[in-house]
Amino acid sequence: MNKKIRVVVVDDSAVMRQLLTEILCSDPDIEVVGTAPDPYIAREKIKQLNPDVLTLDVEMPRMDGLAFLRNLMRLRPMPVVMCSSLTQQGASVALDALALGAIDFVAKPVVDVVHGIRESAQEIITKVKMAAHAHVRPLVEVAAMQVAERHDAGVVLPKRSAPTRFATTDRLIAIGASTGGTEAIREVLAGLPSDIPGIVIAQHIPKAFSGPFAIRMNSSSILNVCEARDGQPILAGHAYIAPGDQHLMWCATVLATSAA
Repeated sequence: MNKKIRVVVVDDSAVMRQLLTEILCSDPDIEVVGTAPDPYIAREKIKQLNPDVLTLDVEMPRMDGLAFLRNLMRLRPMPVVMCSSLTQQGASVALDALALGAIDFVAKPVVDVVHGIRESAQEIITKVKMAAHAHVRPLVEVAAMQVAERHDAGVVLPKRSAPTRFATTDRLIAIGASTGGTEAIREVLAGLPSDIPGIVIAQHIPKAFSGPFAIRMNSSSILNVCEARDGQPILAGHAYIAPGDQHLMWCATVLATSAA
Protein backbone atom coordinates (compact mmCIF):
# COMPACT_ATOMS: atom_id res chain seq x y z
CA MET A 1 0.00 0.00 0.00
CA ASN A 2 1.40 3.38 -0.99
CA LYS A 3 2.04 5.93 1.71
CA LYS A 4 -0.45 8.79 1.64
CA ILE A 5 0.70 12.37 1.08
CA ARG A 6 0.42 14.12 4.45
CA VAL A 7 -0.80 17.72 4.20
CA VAL A 8 -1.19 20.59 6.67
CA VAL A 9 -3.62 23.34 5.57
CA VAL A 10 -2.81 26.87 6.77
CA ASP A 11 -5.51 29.51 6.28
CA ASP A 12 -7.11 32.09 8.57
CA SER A 13 -10.57 31.28 7.16
CA ALA A 14 -12.30 28.36 8.86
CA VAL A 15 -14.45 27.89 5.74
CA MET A 16 -11.37 27.68 3.52
CA ARG A 17 -9.65 25.23 5.85
CA GLN A 18 -12.73 23.01 5.75
CA LEU A 19 -13.09 23.25 1.97
CA LEU A 20 -9.44 22.45 1.28
CA THR A 21 -9.56 19.57 3.74
CA GLU A 22 -12.65 18.10 2.06
CA ILE A 23 -11.17 18.49 -1.41
CA LEU A 24 -7.79 16.99 -0.57
CA CYS A 25 -9.21 14.12 1.49
CA SER A 26 -11.48 13.17 -1.42
CA ASP A 27 -8.38 11.78 -3.10
CA PRO A 28 -7.31 8.37 -1.73
CA ASP A 29 -3.63 9.28 -1.99
CA ILE A 30 -3.86 12.40 0.23
CA GLU A 31 -4.44 12.81 3.95
CA VAL A 32 -4.89 16.18 5.69
CA VAL A 33 -3.20 15.57 9.02
CA GLY A 34 -3.76 19.04 10.46
CA THR A 35 -4.90 22.62 9.93
CA ALA A 36 -3.77 25.98 11.32
CA PRO A 37 -5.32 29.48 11.33
CA ASP A 38 -2.00 31.35 11.41
CA PRO A 39 1.75 30.80 10.89
CA TYR A 40 2.57 30.48 14.60
CA ILE A 41 0.21 27.56 15.06
CA ALA A 42 1.35 26.21 11.68
CA ARG A 43 4.94 26.16 12.92
CA GLU A 44 3.97 23.93 15.85
CA LYS A 45 1.85 21.66 13.63
CA ILE A 46 4.78 21.20 11.25
CA LYS A 47 7.03 20.19 14.15
CA GLN A 48 4.45 17.75 15.52
CA LEU A 49 3.11 16.24 12.31
CA ASN A 50 6.04 16.43 9.85
CA PRO A 51 3.80 16.86 6.76
CA ASP A 52 4.89 16.22 3.18
CA VAL A 53 3.16 19.34 1.80
CA LEU A 54 1.88 22.62 3.20
CA THR A 55 -0.90 24.72 1.67
CA LEU A 56 -0.37 28.30 2.78
CA ASP A 57 -2.62 31.34 2.60
CA VAL A 58 -1.03 34.70 1.80
CA GLU A 59 -3.07 37.06 3.96
CA MET A 60 -3.14 35.94 7.59
CA PRO A 61 -3.06 37.54 11.06
CA ARG A 62 0.10 37.82 13.18
CA MET A 63 2.42 37.07 10.23
CA ASP A 64 1.75 37.21 6.49
CA GLY A 65 2.25 34.16 4.34
CA LEU A 66 5.32 35.46 2.50
CA ALA A 67 7.19 36.22 5.72
CA PHE A 68 6.38 32.76 7.03
CA LEU A 69 7.38 31.15 3.73
CA ARG A 70 10.72 32.96 3.75
CA ASN A 71 11.48 31.70 7.28
CA LEU A 72 10.26 28.20 6.46
CA MET A 73 12.40 27.86 3.33
CA ARG A 74 15.44 29.11 5.17
CA LEU A 75 15.07 26.92 8.28
CA ARG A 76 12.95 23.91 7.27
CA PRO A 77 12.53 23.68 3.47
CA MET A 78 9.45 21.73 2.38
CA PRO A 79 6.99 21.68 -0.53
CA VAL A 80 4.49 24.55 -0.27
CA VAL A 81 1.45 25.37 -2.41
CA MET A 82 0.36 28.98 -1.89
CA CYS A 83 -3.26 30.19 -1.90
CA SER A 84 -3.52 33.66 -3.44
CA SER A 85 -6.45 35.82 -4.52
CA LEU A 86 -7.21 36.04 -8.24
CA THR A 87 -6.25 39.74 -8.52
CA GLN A 88 -3.26 41.68 -9.85
CA GLN A 89 -1.95 42.13 -6.31
CA GLY A 90 -2.54 38.44 -5.64
CA ALA A 91 -0.60 37.61 -8.80
CA SER A 92 2.37 39.68 -7.67
CA VAL A 93 2.39 38.01 -4.26
CA ALA A 94 2.09 34.54 -5.80
CA LEU A 95 5.09 35.22 -8.05
CA ASP A 96 7.03 36.48 -5.01
CA ALA A 97 6.20 33.20 -3.29
CA LEU A 98 7.51 31.17 -6.21
CA ALA A 99 10.76 33.18 -6.11
CA LEU A 100 11.06 32.28 -2.41
CA GLY A 101 10.68 28.57 -3.15
CA ALA A 102 6.96 27.73 -3.21
CA ILE A 103 6.20 24.93 -5.68
CA ASP A 104 2.98 26.40 -7.05
CA PHE A 105 -0.09 28.41 -6.14
CA VAL A 106 -3.85 28.04 -6.09
CA ALA A 107 -5.75 31.12 -7.26
CA LYS A 108 -8.68 31.87 -4.94
CA PRO A 109 -11.60 33.67 -6.63
CA VAL A 110 -12.56 37.06 -5.24
CA VAL A 111 -16.31 36.34 -5.32
CA ASP A 112 -18.21 33.11 -4.65
CA VAL A 113 -15.10 31.53 -3.14
CA VAL A 114 -16.84 28.32 -2.11
CA HIS A 115 -18.11 27.53 -5.61
CA GLY A 116 -14.86 28.66 -7.25
CA ILE A 117 -12.64 26.53 -5.05
CA ARG A 118 -14.82 23.48 -5.54
CA GLU A 119 -14.61 23.96 -9.31
CA SER A 120 -10.81 23.93 -8.95
CA ALA A 121 -10.78 20.75 -6.84
CA GLN A 122 -8.94 18.57 -9.34
CA GLU A 123 -6.36 21.29 -10.02
CA ILE A 124 -5.71 21.66 -6.27
CA ILE A 125 -5.28 17.90 -5.84
CA THR A 126 -2.93 17.71 -8.83
CA LYS A 127 -0.77 20.58 -7.57
CA VAL A 128 -0.46 19.06 -4.09
CA LYS A 129 0.55 15.71 -5.59
CA MET A 130 3.15 17.38 -7.81
CA ALA A 131 4.48 19.36 -4.85
CA ALA A 132 4.90 16.17 -2.82
CA HIS A 133 7.41 14.87 -5.36
CA ALA A 134 9.33 18.12 -5.76
CA HIS A 135 12.95 18.48 -4.67
CA VAL A 136 12.99 21.57 -2.44
CA ARG A 137 16.24 23.43 -1.90
CA PRO A 138 17.00 25.78 1.00
CA LEU A 139 16.29 29.41 0.23
CA VAL A 140 19.23 31.43 -1.03
CA GLU A 141 18.26 34.55 0.89
CA VAL A 142 20.48 37.03 -0.93
CA ALA A 143 19.28 36.01 -4.39
CA ALA A 144 15.64 36.01 -3.32
CA MET A 145 15.96 39.44 -1.73
CA GLN A 146 17.62 40.84 -4.84
CA VAL A 147 14.75 39.63 -7.02
CA ALA A 148 12.14 41.05 -4.64
CA GLU A 149 13.94 44.38 -4.14
CA ARG A 150 14.46 44.88 -7.88
CA HIS A 151 10.79 44.17 -8.56
CA ASP A 152 9.53 46.35 -5.67
CA ALA A 153 11.69 49.25 -6.83
CA GLY A 154 10.44 48.90 -10.41
CA VAL A 155 13.98 48.31 -11.65
CA VAL A 156 14.29 46.96 -15.18
CA LEU A 157 17.58 45.68 -16.55
CA PRO A 158 18.90 47.84 -19.43
CA LYS A 159 17.68 46.57 -22.79
CA ARG A 160 19.72 46.40 -25.96
CA SER A 161 18.46 46.97 -29.48
CA ALA A 162 17.42 43.88 -31.37
CA PRO A 163 20.25 42.75 -33.68
CA THR A 164 19.69 42.99 -37.42
CA ARG A 165 21.14 39.60 -38.28
CA PHE A 166 17.99 37.91 -36.93
CA ALA A 167 15.62 40.44 -38.50
CA THR A 168 13.13 37.77 -39.58
CA THR A 169 11.61 34.83 -37.78
CA ASP A 170 13.25 32.12 -39.85
CA ARG A 171 14.82 31.32 -36.49
CA LEU A 172 12.48 31.25 -33.51
CA ILE A 173 12.50 29.72 -30.03
CA ALA A 174 9.30 28.32 -28.47
CA ILE A 175 9.06 27.55 -24.75
CA GLY A 176 6.19 25.75 -23.05
CA ALA A 177 5.83 25.25 -19.31
CA SER A 178 3.14 23.67 -17.20
CA THR A 179 2.30 24.03 -13.53
CA GLY A 180 5.24 25.32 -11.51
CA GLY A 181 7.20 26.53 -14.53
CA THR A 182 7.32 30.26 -13.84
CA GLU A 183 10.62 30.22 -11.95
CA ALA A 184 12.17 27.89 -14.52
CA ILE A 185 11.24 30.36 -17.26
CA ARG A 186 12.73 33.21 -15.23
CA GLU A 187 16.03 31.35 -14.90
CA VAL A 188 16.11 30.50 -18.61
CA LEU A 189 15.38 34.07 -19.75
CA ALA A 190 17.85 35.56 -17.27
CA GLY A 191 20.65 33.52 -18.81
CA LEU A 192 19.98 34.35 -22.46
CA PRO A 193 21.94 36.94 -24.49
CA SER A 194 20.28 39.89 -26.19
CA ASP A 195 21.25 38.71 -29.71
CA ILE A 196 18.92 35.72 -29.57
CA PRO A 197 16.05 35.07 -32.01
CA GLY A 198 12.52 35.97 -30.93
CA ILE A 199 11.02 33.77 -28.22
CA VAL A 200 7.36 32.76 -27.79
CA ILE A 201 6.28 31.38 -24.42
CA ALA A 202 3.15 29.49 -23.34
CA GLN A 203 2.95 29.12 -19.56
CA HIS A 204 0.04 27.46 -17.76
CA ILE A 205 -1.09 30.39 -15.61
CA PRO A 206 -4.39 32.12 -14.71
CA LYS A 207 -5.52 34.94 -16.98
CA ALA A 208 -5.05 37.61 -14.29
CA PHE A 209 -1.48 36.46 -13.61
CA SER A 210 0.10 36.49 -17.09
CA GLY A 211 0.46 40.29 -17.32
CA PRO A 212 2.26 40.66 -13.95
CA PHE A 213 4.34 37.60 -14.86
CA ALA A 214 5.49 39.22 -18.11
CA ILE A 215 6.40 42.44 -16.26
CA ARG A 216 8.45 40.47 -13.76
CA MET A 217 10.26 38.54 -16.49
CA ASN A 218 11.06 41.82 -18.22
CA SER A 219 12.68 43.13 -15.03
CA SER A 220 14.75 39.95 -14.65
CA SER A 221 16.25 39.76 -18.14
CA ILE A 222 18.07 41.92 -20.69
CA LEU A 223 15.51 40.69 -23.21
CA ASN A 224 12.40 42.74 -23.90
CA VAL A 225 9.60 40.62 -22.43
CA CYS A 226 5.90 41.38 -22.79
CA GLU A 227 2.47 39.78 -22.79
CA ALA A 228 1.69 38.86 -26.40
CA ARG A 229 -0.82 40.87 -28.44
CA ASP A 230 -2.59 40.01 -31.70
CA GLY A 231 -0.67 41.01 -34.84
CA GLN A 232 2.55 41.71 -32.95
CA PRO A 233 5.80 41.29 -34.96
CA ILE A 234 8.25 38.82 -33.47
CA LEU A 235 11.59 40.56 -33.04
CA ALA A 236 15.00 39.27 -32.06
CA GLY A 237 15.94 40.02 -28.48
CA HIS A 238 12.27 39.90 -27.48
CA ALA A 239 10.12 37.32 -25.66
CA TYR A 240 6.33 37.12 -25.89
CA ILE A 241 4.26 35.44 -23.16
CA ALA A 242 0.80 34.11 -24.08
CA PRO A 243 -2.12 35.62 -22.12
CA GLY A 244 -3.26 33.21 -19.43
CA ASP A 245 -6.37 32.03 -21.29
CA GLN A 246 -4.90 31.85 -24.79
CA HIS A 247 -2.45 29.99 -27.01
CA LEU A 248 0.03 31.45 -29.49
CA MET A 249 0.19 31.06 -33.25
CA TRP A 250 2.70 32.67 -35.54
CA CYS A 251 2.97 33.12 -39.27
CA ALA A 252 6.04 34.75 -40.84
CA THR A 253 6.80 37.63 -38.50
CA VAL A 254 3.30 38.09 -37.03
CA LEU A 255 2.13 36.75 -33.71
CA ALA A 256 -1.54 35.87 -33.15
CA THR A 257 -3.40 34.80 -30.03
CA SER A 258 -6.27 32.35 -29.86
CA ALA A 259 -8.59 31.18 -27.09
CA ALA A 260 -7.27 28.28 -25.10
